[in-house]
Amino acid sequence: MPPRNAFPQKTRHGRAPSPAASTFIRPSVRRLRPYVPGEQPKIRGLIKLNTNENPYPPSPRVLAAIRAAVDGRLRLYPNPTAEALRRRLAALHGCAPENLIVGNGSDELLALASRAFVEPASVPLGTRARRARATIQYFTPSYSLYPVLADIHGARRNPVPLNPDFSLPSLRGLELGKRWEWDAALTYVTTPNAPCGRGYATADLGRLCGAQRGVVLLDEAYADFAEDNALRLGLERPNVIVARTFSKAYALCHQRVGYAVGPETLIDAMHRIRDSYNVNGLGQVAALATLDDPGYYRANLRRVVASRQRLGHALAELGFDVLPSQTNFLLARPPGPPAQTWLERLRARRILVRWWDDPSVRDYLRISIGTEAEVDTLIGTVKRLLRSAGPGQRRAR
Repeated sequence: MPPRNAFPQKTRHGRAPSPAASTFIRPSVRRLRPYVPGEQPKIRGLIKLNTNENPYPPSPRVLAAIRAAVDGRLRLYPNPTAEALRRRLAALHGCAPENLIVGNGSDELLALASRAFVEPASVPLGTRARRARATIQYFTPSYSLYPVLADIHGARRNPVPLNPDFSLPSLRGLELGKRWEWDAALTYVTTPNAPCGRGYATADLGRLCGAQRGVVLLDEAYADFAEDNALRLGLERPNVIVARTFSKAYALCHQRVGYAVGPETLIDAMHRIRDSYNVNGLGQVAALATLDDPGYYRANLRRVVASRQRLGHALAELGFDVLPSQTNFLLARPPGPPAQTWLERLRARRILVRWWDDPSVRDYLRISIGTEAEVDTLIGTVKRLLRSAGPGQRRAR
């Protein structure tokens, strides 16, 4: 006999009460800790240096192209494969359109890779091969979306620390550390790295990809700000995909357009599972117009890099420990009070930066590069905060 309360009790109308809504949700989703984006300010006048957006607007040609496209075609579906954009990107990168997939931002492409190449760990992992097929691997610290994608998919995570200076471990170092898995189904590598900003040499990435027996996705969201990039690895190696975005260097965060380059077989697998019309039509128009005005963006990239160097030098002079960066942001350890206190004091003065309560980066602030005027305001505010703290705290750690 089952226990007395094993079945739902009937109501006076003869029907069992409805179960709680939460019982309809997968247990893994109920446990999920979702990705937390940077704060989106609701107060006018804040200087927003917390989400690595480009401080300069898109090219006037892009804005004109978007305005011209706001017409009767809005009732029509966009091109389902972003064919025109893929052809333009293929010509730019010296490959075939079949080597390219366009996504709703590069984040969608990261998610597609997890679904295409990783088996969910929904059953006990009885063999090494099954364990590998269910593994998503990544370095830490890096993009905090990676563990969320693993959890959404029901995959097994394998986070592996970077070196203390946030550089890539050597192959020998990974072997000695005994945590790296050479047969993991999917490995994400952020290059240049976020949140630290460090760039990685293509030769080092090539050695890592060559040793890896699963798929490696090189997440190059910030590559346009760097001195080097690894896009050629996506065209040379059978297990490498390189993801790019129009958000950071090309000021199209609002439109959500990213793309990936890789072997036709892997790209085809991602196409098979993407949404039917995954990239909106205005986004495709904007990205095509962006490629028509490279000079405008080259000039803006030079401005951002110059501001990055100026801000890094100024903060170092004021006692900050500033890490080398190949991105449009800096990771810097402030002097005196904890980084969280600096976060709060800057916010009180209408400047937003980013801080994580994570052991590997808790002592640092991540500061996006703003306009020249915003950089000046930040430097001036830091100087005033240091003066008010008194000389005893300025250099303290």
